[in-house]
Amino acid sequence: MKKICVFAGANLGTRDEYRTAAEDLGRTLADRQIGVVYGGARIGLMGAMADAALAGDGNVVGVIPAALADREVAHDGLSDLRIVASMHERKATMTDLADGFIALPGGWGTLEELFEILTWAQLGLHQKPCGLLNVRGYFDRLLSFVEYSIDEGFLRREYGSMILVSSSPGELLEMMAAYQPLSLPKWIDRAAT
Repeated sequence: MKKICVFAGANLGTRDEYRTAAEDLGRTLADRQIGVVYGGARIGLMGAMADAALAGDGNVVGVIPAALADREVAHDGLSDLRIVASMHERKATMTDLADGFIALPGGWGTLEELFEILTWAQLGLHQKPCGLLNVRGYFDRLLSFVEYSIDEGFLRREYGSMILVSSSPGELLEMMAAYQPLSLPKWIDRAAT
């Protein structure tokens, strides 16, 4: 894996551990010479992760819609900042640049990005690993809901296994490196979306 896309909150959350985990992830990616692709903001967990990767001489690519860049949340110290027209273009660009995806704690945007990328994997639009950095059990209830969706027949059990989970950045990256994508038929091609 040469580049990992990180989805993360634009806020820091209520616990110092969230920021510490974001910084640990940024440092770990830089130490392993894995580039970072992320939403391009200088605030919240996004900014903390990017700053830590940059401090470790990591390569950090930010992708941000013009409407957000104009509100002065764009990080101006990145290796590469790409300003795009829309949120859809942002997500498509981040997906194209990345070899895998990690979600840190976050709100609606982080969860939406995570579920869209998992949906794209389910549809066969990519075969890249998707991981959760489960800081302080942040994603435990979400994972319980995924299990409930499987039990209720709305999600095939195989799709639940697409989510790799660890509280350690290093361990999560090892899991992602060893990931074997599901060999399910492709439902649709990207041009049809």
